[in-house]
Amino acid sequence: MVKLKNYNVVLKHFVLLLTFTFLISCAEKKYAITKIEGKEIGITNTTSEVPEIENFIKPYREKIDNDLGVVLCTAPETIDKNGEWQTPMGNFLADITFEKANKVFQLRENKSIDLCILNHGGIRTIISKGELTARNAYEIMPFENSAVVVALKGEQVLEIVKYIIAEKKPHPLKGMTFTISKDNQPKEVLVGGLPLDYTKTYYVATSDYLSYGNDNMLFFKKSIQKYDLEYKLRNIIIDFFKENKIITSSKDIRIIKE
Repeated sequence: MVKLKNYNVVLKHFVLLLTFTFLISCAEKKYAITKIEGKEIGITNTTSEVPEIENFIKPYREKIDNDLGVVLCTAPETIDKNGEWQTPMGNFLADITFEKANKVFQLRENKSIDLCILNHGGIRTIISKGELTARNAYEIMPFENSAVVVALKGEQVLEIVKYIIAEKKPHPLKGMTFTISKDNQPKEVLVGGLPLDYTKTYYVATSDYLSYGNDNMLFFKKSIQKYDLEYKLRNIIIDFFKENKIITSSKDIRIIKE
């Protein structure tokens, strides 16, 4: 009997051991990352090492190149960025932004834009004499900025004038003219050919970037209302290229320095 009892005890311990081992083996295993290996593939003009990537990209690249390379219009003379208070390039961009944005604004809001201001630093290149394509538009305006219209009181419009005088940069301007006096003060400020009315609400076309007060255009932060036209400035240029076979810049005087 003693031997049988000892046997039963050993058997019970053996069964417990098997059960414990089984439970451990069935438990969820947790893994930890101990080493990461990778290989850098350089993106160069040589694609012999990665032909799969080249084969995948090639049809898309060719389609984009073809689309961007189509001649849309011609510039009979170079439109540059030279000028103290205004430039041919600035006049061109302000004019077409005013024109194209105004059409959208009139259709959507049944209102008209009074003036347009952009920033000189946002113009990345000039329009060279010759044929123009959509690729030129991307070079001029490589950013994803859209046209917006900001409602400002007359006091803020005067701040625009003072800002331009203080900055001493030829920011693109359309719809407003003024004179800078000998003591650097604004005078004879006209909007749409009429004297500035401080009680009136003016609708100013600009970029979404500037509408937030960037480039120190803090007057936009005092806006009464803002309208997003969902129209990229680059697309305004492309559309204008498509609709006009000959591209020129207006030479009218918008800012006079005594």
